[in-house]
Amino acid sequence: MRTTLSLRSVLFATLTALAIPATQSFAAAPQVKTSAPGFYRVMLGQFEVTALSDGTVELPVDKLLTNTTAEKVSKALHKAHQHSPLETSVNAYLINTGNKLVLIDTGAGNLFGPTLGKMLSNLKAAGYSPEQVDEIYITHMHPDHVGGLTSGDNMVFPNAVVRADQHDADFWLSTANMEKAPADAKGFFQGAMASLNPYVKAGKFKAFEGDTELQPGIRAIASHGHTAGHTIYQISSQNQQLVLWGDLMHVAAVQFAEPSVTIQFDSDNKAAAAERKKAYASAASTGAMIGAAHLSFPGLGYVRGDKKAYAFTPVNYSPVKP
Repeated sequence: MRTTLSLRSVLFATLTALAIPATQSFAAAPQVKTSAPGFYRVMLGQFEVTALSDGTVELPVDKLLTNTTAEKVSKALHKAHQHSPLETSVNAYLINTGNKLVLIDTGAGNLFGPTLGKMLSNLKAAGYSPEQVDEIYITHMHPDHVGGLTSGDNMVFPNAVVRADQHDADFWLSTANMEKAPADAKGFFQGAMASLNPYVKAGKFKAFEGDTELQPGIRAIASHGHTAGHTIYQISSQNQQLVLWGDLMHVAAVQFAEPSVTIQFDSDNKAAAAERKKAYASAASTGAMIGAAHLSFPGLGYVRGDKKAYAFTPVNYSPVKP
C-alpha cells in the first residue's frame, strides 16, 4: 500500500509540473550584483599568503601610459578584451610566517573615492584583525599604498611597526618638497604625511635603505624608479619564492608585451623601465611566483618569455587545504 501511494505521489507531482505554463517563472529574484569578500589565500612553503583586495579604480590608461601611443595602448587593450578607462585592481598582501604577521601595502583607505578602501574589511573577512599585524612593509608612499594606515588621525594598526625605504621617506614626508611640487602633485605628499606621521610620532616607523633582510624569509630589494625609494619584497620559504612588485608595472595587457612602456606616475621612467625589465627576466628565469598591486585581483601568477616580450599566467584557483 505504501509503495502504491508513493508511486501515485510521484506521478501526481510529475503531471503537475508538466501542466505549469512554460512562461511561468519562479526565479524572478532581484540581482545581488556584489561579489564575495576580496581575499585569496595560497601557501608558500610554510608561509600563508593572503591577497587582499582594496577594490578597483578606473584609470584612463591610454592617456597615462608613456613611451607609447594611445593607439597602441587601445589596440593592446582590445586584444585582451579590455578598454580604457581600465578597471584597475589595488591589491595588498598579508604574510603569516608562523611567527610574524606582515602586511605589504595597505590600500588607499580614505584617500580615494568610494570604489577603494576595502582592504581592512577584507582583512577581517580573511580571519585577521588589524591589532594582530606585527609589521607593515610599504613598497612606496603613493596614496593607494599607504592610505589604509590611518583612519583620521588614528593608527589602524596600533601594534605594527611600519617600514619603508629611507629615500621614499625623505622625499614624501618632506614639507619642503611638497611646497616645491606642482599643485596637482601636492595631494600625494599630503596623503603620505597624513598616513605615516602618526606612526612616526609614535616611534613606530623604521626606515631601511636599499636591499635589506627584514626578517627570516622576507627581504626588501631596491627597485627605485617609480618613486625615489620604490621597493619590491622577496618572500621565501622551503625553496619556494614569491616576489611582490608593488608598482613595478600597471597594465598587464600592455606592459608584459612591451616592457619599455612607462606611466606618468613614474618619478624616473627610464629607471622604472629598467627595473621592470630586470624583474621580468628574473621571474621568467627562476619561475618564482609574482604579485603586483595593480594586476587583476588576486594579482598572483607567473611570468614567461624572453628579453623582448613576456606573458603572465595567473595562479590556478585552488582552495588552501587545512
